[in-house]
Amino acid sequence: MQSQDVAQRHAAASAGATHPAVDVEQAEAALVEHYPRLVRLAYLVLPPGLARGRRVLTAHALVQRALPRGRKQVPVVPAQSNGRQTDPGYSLVRLEVVRTALEAGRPLGLTAWPKRAQLPPLLPQVWGLRLFPRSGGADELALDQRLAALSAPARAAYALRGLEQLPDGDVRGLLRAAGVEQPEGALTEANGVPAEYPLLDSPEFDPCSLQARPTDLMRRRRHTKAALAAAAALAVCGALVGLPGGGWGADGAAAPVYAQNPAAQAALDPARLTKVPASAWKTAARTDFSVWPARGALTGDTALLRRALAVWARPGDTVRVSATPGTQTGGPAGPPQLLYAGVVDSARVVIFYDGLRIARYAEPKDGTQGAALDFARADGAAGVEASALVLGRSDGNVRYLTAPWVTKAAERDLTKPDGGALDLGLTGGVTGPLASPALQQGACTSWNVLQLTDAQGVHVSTDLGELMPARLTAGRPGEAGEVSGAAALRDWAPFACSLAAERSAGVRSVNAWAFAEQELPDAAGSGSWVCTRTETWRGDGTVSLAQFRTPGSRYGAVAARGADVTACGPRDPHVLAGVLWKSGGGRWYLLAAGSRDTASVRATGGVTASAQGTQLVAEAKQGAQAELSGTLEDGSAISGLR
Repeated sequence: MQSQDVAQRHAAASAGATHPAVDVEQAEAALVEHYPRLVRLAYLVLPPGLARGRRVLTAHALVQRALPRGRKQVPVVPAQSNGRQTDPGYSLVRLEVVRTALEAGRPLGLTAWPKRAQLPPLLPQVWGLRLFPRSGGADELALDQRLAALSAPARAAYALRGLEQLPDGDVRGLLRAAGVEQPEGALTEANGVPAEYPLLDSPEFDPCSLQARPTDLMRRRRHTKAALAAAAALAVCGALVGLPGGGWGADGAAAPVYAQNPAAQAALDPARLTKVPASAWKTAARTDFSVWPARGALTGDTALLRRALAVWARPGDTVRVSATPGTQTGGPAGPPQLLYAGVVDSARVVIFYDGLRIARYAEPKDGTQGAALDFARADGAAGVEASALVLGRSDGNVRYLTAPWVTKAAERDLTKPDGGALDLGLTGGVTGPLASPALQQGACTSWNVLQLTDAQGVHVSTDLGELMPARLTAGRPGEAGEVSGAAALRDWAPFACSLAAERSAGVRSVNAWAFAEQELPDAAGSGSWVCTRTETWRGDGTVSLAQFRTPGSRYGAVAARGADVTACGPRDPHVLAGVLWKSGGGRWYLLAAGSRDTASVRATGGVTASAQGTQLVAEAKQGAQAELSGTLEDGSAISGLR
């Protein structure tokens, strides 16, 4: 009823009222005051097929070009109570932003001349950097994927409802004024996306709070050298043309220009791709990606392979490129190895290996618009670490391509150590769909992992949002084993959900080490201490978490965190951590525990106490902060994890 009343007010206003006129100064004041919100609105409406960097710059360009050239009447002024919505200047600028953002999403060729919004922005421009909004959580990622599936008018309707808080009648009028022929259809389509409007204010959709990364440095260096070489060649050519008698000097030992360089041509030639025989791994001296055969139904599709190689060498503005931290995104140095080419769910997928990196190219089955290119480091990967790759993710699930030596694939909930493993099946090395924890929304109630079986035993890995699943192990650093036995599964169960903090961090492996059991005061039972350590492919960025679990708690809590430290790792298999704990009687205690070779523990600062052995229990006050230190059995010092 409210929407109908608003629509009637708009109809009455259009029929008999004079729209207020807005001059440039008034519109500029509104634009400057509400610039971040307008840019966010433009970013949400723009087509998701644009590269994130171009989408950011285009959103800023559309808002900066939204000023009128003279006095204009405002065709839509929503009747809202706050000052921003009743400001005619703001209404005019917002209408122009929505109109041009909708134009930017229309395909070229529908008109004789393209609209300015359909072309790359001239200003603003950023050189030498890639800018993109900060990553949000799983909820923001899921909403972004749902909005990407909507039409441009439907995205605009959703953004106007959620970001601008407009009722449907006002949204309908604004869309009609922006040139949408069927605003009712846009509203109906937008109803298919859950009304998670608070997520629109998250950093995921904020083009004004950006992260900066360098562009492809190697390619930029090559382009600079090529430009200098071209300038030098032009100067030489001009000098030679002016010589008496004319003529060109010999090229000497110079190689052909880059476009005709044999090595560059070979790297982009599908016929030169390395394809390993299916049985090569059986007699190979090592088990890594170099002995994976080429699999999939499209390994003979030359056109697809040529597109994938070309996009890898020079991705266009519409290609979504992602890479794990520390991974270069430049083209291959020579012909790469083909690991897979086939259809996965609704996409054609090609996976290459160049000896150092895994590169996955994906395009929709119905065309090449919206192609994606993902990279992951794989240098030194062998055995278990080279047992699986992510083929694709859709509908909350993930599919893997497994190594030829894998005989069985199963799914297991890591939070339920007594639960069984569900067989996923293998078809041509491809697993069935597995619920991906990387796409999990809301509170963590389960954590599904991939369990693979080969001649060496059972191995467990998990999807953390990258091409390479992270290997999971359990045990003392340097002696850790697979997460296959009952004890290892029980060690991991309370702390599985802590893996969510390591998504998209280039994780190579995560080990869980149950280093202590501690008797709690006031006869409250015993708590368990576990240190989880994350190793990365690039070497730095390691994270050690000391986590504590009290009796009856399903999950553990992080007591201490250390980044880029050796504690809890193979180089330093020791750890000391503490936590403030409140007993059932309301008293507070400092609980501290070290690994088995700890000889003494001391606390200073907010709590002063010491104890011989691996553990310390001392009464404390709520909020007290203490510094922990200790001595190992060999006499060396150890400090609390931090």
